[in-house]
Parts: sequence; structure tokens; C-alpha cells
Amino acid sequence: MSIIETMIKTSVDALEDKKGEDVKIIDISEVSPIADCFILASGSNRSQVQAMADAVAEKMHKEGFAMKQIEGYDGANWILMDFVDIVVHIFDRESRNFYDLERIWKDGKVIEL
Repeated sequence: MSIIETMIKTSVDALEDKKGEDVKIIDISEVSPIADCFILASGSNRSQVQAMADAVAEKMHKEGFAMKQIEGYDGANWILMDFVDIVVHIFDRESRNFYDLERIWKDGKVIEL
């Protein structure tokens, strides 16, 4: 398993452990230099969204992957976690529908784990 695959699996496992909804992985490596992939997930409320972010941060840290930056944690309607090669986006349902990253990044490839 490559480093990117390990990062993806670790993040997705953390999101699913906290009952993240509609988890999607979009490979953007051929359409943007900002990252290799985006991982998107939704939570039903502020507490769940923050718990999902905490779980991702903890599991990634245990695997030795450093987070470059986190944005939106306090508001918890859209938390962005930048791990350089992958970016994890955790939304509440309303914000995910509003920002619709799946449409914006439709040139990327949705991948299955």
C-alpha cells in the first residue's frame, strides 16, 4: 500500500468510526497541484463534525502523518484538514449541499477504497 493509500484508508476509517455519512474520495491529482485527493464526509451536527475531525487528527498522528493546517473547527459547519497530499473536508449536511465540492471537482475521479 502506498503512503497516499495509507493516508486515505486511515482518514476514511476515522470518519466511519464516528459514523460519518456519504464519505467520498475524489482523486484530483490530474486536475490540480494542490493535493492528490480530497476526502469528503458529512455529519449531522456540530458535535459529530468536530468528533470526526478529532478522530482523523488522532489516527493520522498515530500513523505519523502531520497535519499542515486545519480551518473551520470552531464553527464546525465545514472543517478543512490539510495533510498536504490529501485534504479532508468534513461538513454539516447543509454546508455540503451548499458548497457542492463534488460538482466543483467533477473532473476528478471518484475512487473506491
